[in-house]
Amino acid sequence: MDAAENDLLTRIGPGTRMGALLRRHWMPIAGASEFEESRVKPVRLMGEDLVLYKDLSGNFGLVERACAHRRADLSYGFVEKCGLRCNYHGWAYDQTGQCVEMPYEDTVAAKAKYKDKVKILAYPVKVHAGLVWTYMGPLPAPELPDWEPFSWANGFRQIIISEIPCNWLQCQENSIDPVHFEWMHTNWSRRQTDIEAELGPKHAKVGFDSFDYGLIYRRQREDLPEDHSMWTVGRVALWPNCFFLGDHFEWRVPIDDENTLSVSWVFSRVPHESEPYIQEVIPAWRGPITDPETGRWISTHVINQDFIAWVGQGRIADRTKERLGLSDRGIQMLRRQLLDDIEAMEAGQDPKGIIRDPAINQAIELPVAEREVLTKGMSLAEFKAHPVFSKHLERFMFQAGQPPEVWQAYCEAMGTAGAPAIDDRKVIEI
Repeated sequence: MDAAENDLLTRIGPGTRMGALLRRHWMPIAGASEFEESRVKPVRLMGEDLVLYKDLSGNFGLVERACAHRRADLSYGFVEKCGLRCNYHGWAYDQTGQCVEMPYEDTVAAKAKYKDKVKILAYPVKVHAGLVWTYMGPLPAPELPDWEPFSWANGFRQIIISEIPCNWLQCQENSIDPVHFEWMHTNWSRRQTDIEAELGPKHAKVGFDSFDYGLIYRRQREDLPEDHSMWTVGRVALWPNCFFLGDHFEWRVPIDDENTLSVSWVFSRVPHESEPYIQEVIPAWRGPITDPETGRWISTHVINQDFIAWVGQGRIADRTKERLGLSDRGIQMLRRQLLDDIEAMEAGQDPKGIIRDPAINQAIELPVAEREVLTKGMSLAEFKAHPVFSKHLERFMFQAGQPPEVWQAYCEAMGTAGAPAIDDRKVIEI
């Protein structure tokens, strides 16, 4: 890849070609439960400084951060029954960005209707599956994808959000890189615990395919049969900026060129003994990425290990210096598809993954390697005996920093209430 192409794929601010492409898709930007106490949150997305809020009627809004009056910071504003009010002079705005009140002007010159002439930038917002989503592209907006796991029954769900100091693309390229599991999540995990630990099983082959909603990678380890679901079903690089692994999604949402919002949505099927299980509120929490004692990146959890790989490539990876190997065909497919999408968009066509038909957008099925377990479940005894899912009963292994109250709620849902979590500083191999 030359420098110009690398620049094209990584620059996402207003007016950029890749930024225009990503704005054609709905992006998750927060957990709805984060707004139960604090209703106003400053956010930066796609290189723009914005404010996300939940008003007193329960509606969400996303508007530019600067008030149109004297450019005061609206993230210090306060919510009203309908919209957000600036704390400096009281100008108020609705979800569309329209100014709906200028207290002084409305008092002394009501007939002038000055407020009707003022509008700030605003983006549409929807809440789905406990996530707050926004669409920042041209209208009409496409459908907000309704992926099938969002409607799975009898599951404990949680949302984890972290800010990662690097470009979005090197995060997403991880989604189509099967061999890193062998080294980063198995071998490195073993060697962090024991520097002389035996290395894990090698990959015998990998495969890559394209489908309507992204790319699929398949992998076969030397210790698994060829009919194993990791080869026959695989995992999904969900278009354009998500990784789907059956029981969880990981979105990589650009904050700006050099920072990315990692948003994970995790589903844990409860045992038969806990059915029917209905979760009223999906907890959302912020995951730390560095160890406060050492200042080093946290390396004990699966997604945290991925963070280390991403940030290690620099704020924006210099792909002119890389040397791709035989396992990187998926990386090449991803980059080629993004370039094709830009061309399609600029030709007036929808890029890959866009859904326009509401009839199609109902619990859209995706490849799921563990479909039987996740949709039909198991008994608690079967969970405890399972070679993979048993580890999830020991602690939350995907990302560091899970609040104790979320762990306890999970244990209650799983029927293991009172079970202590393994030390969060211990590395668990997957």
